[in-house]
Order: sequence, then C-alpha cells, then structure tokens
Amino acid sequence: MAPKSVKKLLADTLEDLTDQNLEKFRHQLVDRQEEPRVRRARVEGKNFLDLTDVLVSTFTEKGAVPVAAGILREIDCHQEAKRLVEEYAKQSSNSGSTDDAKASCGATGGNGKAEGGCPETHFVDKHKLQLINRVSNIEPILDELLEKKVIQEEAYAKIRALSTSQEKMRELFITSLRASDTCKNIFHEILKKNEAYLVDDLQGK
Repeated sequence: MAPKSVKKLLADTLEDLTDQNLEKFRHQLVDRQEEPRVRRARVEGKNFLDLTDVLVSTFTEKGAVPVAAGILREIDCHQEAKRLVEEYAKQSSNSGSTDDAKASCGATGGNGKAEGGCPETHFVDKHKLQLINRVSNIEPILDELLEKKVIQEEAYAKIRALSTSQEKMRELFITSLRASDTCKNIFHEILKKNEAYLVDDLQGK
C-alpha cells in the first residue's frame, strides 16, 4: 500500500472530527500567537479539505503535522492527535526519514514524555500561560539567555525595557522561544535554576 501524503493524513484526521470539534480547531488555529499567523477569513466556514490546504500552505508539509497535533491536544482531541503523529512517524520511518518525523513532531531533548513514538508538547509550550503569568525573577533569566545566545542584544534590550514581568515573558515567547526546541530546552534549564519552585509545581500537573 502506498504511503499517505501529509495532506492525506491531515485531511483524514480533520474529517474524523465532529462539527463542534472542527469549529474549535478553526478557532484555535486563528488564535495561535506564534508566527506565522492564520487570518480568520482563510478558515471561517471552511471544510476539512480547505483547512488542510491552509495548514500545508502556511506551515509547510513538515511543519503542519506538529501544529495540527498541538491544536488537537488543546481542544482535547488527544486520540486524534496521537493517531496523527503515530501515522506520520510511521510513514516517515518507512521512507527513511525517522529523524525528520521526530523533529517535526516536536522532539524535546528529554523534556517531553514519549507517547506513541513521538513526544508530547514541550514543557515550555505546555505551560506557556502559567509561565507568562507566574515567572517573576525574569532579569537573571534574560541575562543567561543572552549569554547563551538564545536572544540577541537588540531583543534583550527591547524585553528589558518593558514594564512588567508578564510583558517581558510574553515578548520572549513571541520572539526568541519560537525559534527551536533547542532554545526552549536552554530556557527550561535556566528556569529550573531561577524558578525552581514554579517548575516543580508545573511538572506536577
């Protein structure tokens, strides 16, 4: 049997959603804060095939699967998300691209719990809102991120100039932490040193 294309995998997954969950998926896709953003007009009233086209054209075939899986988890469609990443990993493995499959599913370098051959959402992404609202000791964290070249001088100065910890954390997520899981892993390690009690609390959830 010929392997399914990424578009076919995505289309089959979205087709299986109830009308209510498909609508939730549309809203969550539009509400994503990370770049690239999707405009509401591109998805409003669209069917699963149209949504598949939007996902692939916006995030590329390699990037569309982890984005879709992440949204599915956020709307509590965990089984659909698990099946999607498992089938994608299987297809990629069959074509000799296992490493690419793991990377595109959001490999976390030991910070994520493996499930079905593909790790769950990275700790930093999973607890994004809590981190934005609860990290208070932000200055030494920024200093270390600059030292480790996760953020550049210009971004560092811009973030430091913001007035509240919440604004600084939000800007950090929008800019530097969306670059790669390597950046998130470094940020996670720095958090363990500077916000140990917060990290312990979040890891227990």
